[in-house]
Amino acid sequence: MSFKPAKWPRKLRSAEWFGGTSRDHIYHRSWMKNQGLPDDLFDGRPVIGICNTWSQLTPCNGHLRDLAERVKHGIYEAGGFPVEFPVFSTGESTLRPTAMMFRNLAAMDVEEAIRSTPLDGVVLLVGCDKTTPSLIMGAASVDLPSIVVTGGPMLNGWFQGERVGSGTHLWKFSEAVKAGEMTQEEFLEAEAAMSRSPGTCNTMGTASTMASMAEALGMALSGNAAIPAVDSRRRVMAHLSGRRIVQMVKDDLKPSDILTREAFENAIRTNGAIGGSTNAVIHLLAIAGRVGLDLSLDDWDQLGRDIPTIVNLMPSGKYLMEEFFYAGGLPVVIKRLGEAGMLHKDAITVAGEAIWDQVKDAKNWNEDVILPVEKALTSQGGIAVLKGNLAPNGAVLKPSAASPHLLRHKGRAVVFEDIDDYKARINDDALDIDETCVMVLKNCGPKGYPGMSEVGNMGLPPKVLKKGITDMVRISDARMSGTAYGTVVLHTSPEAAAGGPLAVVRTGDMIELDVPNRKIHLDISDAELAERLAAWAPSHHVPESGYARLFHDHVQGADTGADFDFLKGCRGSAVPKDSH
Repeated sequence: MSFKPAKWPRKLRSAEWFGGTSRDHIYHRSWMKNQGLPDDLFDGRPVIGICNTWSQLTPCNGHLRDLAERVKHGIYEAGGFPVEFPVFSTGESTLRPTAMMFRNLAAMDVEEAIRSTPLDGVVLLVGCDKTTPSLIMGAASVDLPSIVVTGGPMLNGWFQGERVGSGTHLWKFSEAVKAGEMTQEEFLEAEAAMSRSPGTCNTMGTASTMASMAEALGMALSGNAAIPAVDSRRRVMAHLSGRRIVQMVKDDLKPSDILTREAFENAIRTNGAIGGSTNAVIHLLAIAGRVGLDLSLDDWDQLGRDIPTIVNLMPSGKYLMEEFFYAGGLPVVIKRLGEAGMLHKDAITVAGEAIWDQVKDAKNWNEDVILPVEKALTSQGGIAVLKGNLAPNGAVLKPSAASPHLLRHKGRAVVFEDIDDYKARINDDALDIDETCVMVLKNCGPKGYPGMSEVGNMGLPPKVLKKGITDMVRISDARMSGTAYGTVVLHTSPEAAAGGPLAVVRTGDMIELDVPNRKIHLDISDAELAERLAAWAPSHHVPESGYARLFHDHVQGADTGADFDFLKGCRGSAVPKDSH
């Protein structure tokens, strides 16, 4: 742990706006005072921004106004001056074509909102899955002291005596209806049981995964990730984080001090242990790019390959986030990694302490939820990175959510040119497909969809489901929800819309999947593959204007984080010029 706190007191960044008697200083202060703010709030104390992703269109974040007030209490108690501001809120359940298309836009919004205003530190209020990476990306680009406070997961859902996991049971029940095992009326009845309290998905979906990643990276206080949204301890966490950010400003403890190579390695290993979402791959690559770190898909495979998945949560396991919190939460998992020699114990956190000091006394209160290593869900968890002539730049698969018997499989490709083609043909009993086939979906990557939607876990054809089959090998350049499950190969790079080999796969081709050997292979000759690629022409729609066109023209591949090519490792001045 090499961080050394800065000297205090000292002149802060906000003094460029508020700290003098010139016309410009009076201009800035006087307008702020129309909100009823007393003079002494402008006396040089830390000005703390509360970056709030509250929105009624982002249901996971619909309770963040209350948490913002709790953060303010802590900031005032510690001698700071809190100011709350809104940023673009990327809600996965409502945004079309996909929230992922707007992650980079939200990150730009956050970056410029922080840079252009008189802030000395920032509390990042996040919840729904893309809000967490977008706020960390934006804050990292400005590099002012920042701390993450998540909204917390929903309480368990229950239906007919069974736990209902957000998303996970949506896919399960939908397939059951197609298979004739569940009525449409029962499906509608189950709807009311799926989301019965404020908060994010209660499975180890992307929101819970990214909350865990923020904690494992050291960007949130220990224990933050798993506290249910409606638990009073979630409010306490917000309050304490408000106190803590004031001291972080005094110490000048910034994201660049925390988001080190060691922190990312800790997070990757943690993701394997929790059975985290494949979406974490894209988001951590993007965050690393913002701080100038060279993190790669190979790092994900090498660091995560031998990590046992010990968190028994849907979609990989049995329980939900509520039980994970009661069992001890993420500190127990991080402690296990430390005990196994798989943790950089000295990595600094927002608490100003090493991560090991934060977790060394954590206790596991339920070994059926946080399993012993010898009873792990899978001995090799993490994210499998596959390469071969079908994915020269890589593709990913989540072993803990896959069917073991399909991890080695060779089958005939049934190709869907895009999501509309899939929807038009998948329910047709005349479709030439059975459970031995490999379903292939094209043109759903960053450029192709556009935005890379969560459609990679394609529903199986009804005639296969009616046989009692619940999983098939599926391959695409899309993403899938962290709440989903199955033997699903995702993020195939280069994507089809960029002329990757996926673009020239044909129905009838044989495809070989070999997860233990990290191989994905299209069974045609190199010469034929080259000939097909030479004859290929793009078929996806290219947006004509607006943000969609900017996104299409500048988004990078999934293998590097799907950030914009002009934003990687780029920081501007922390104090912009005054125009008055």
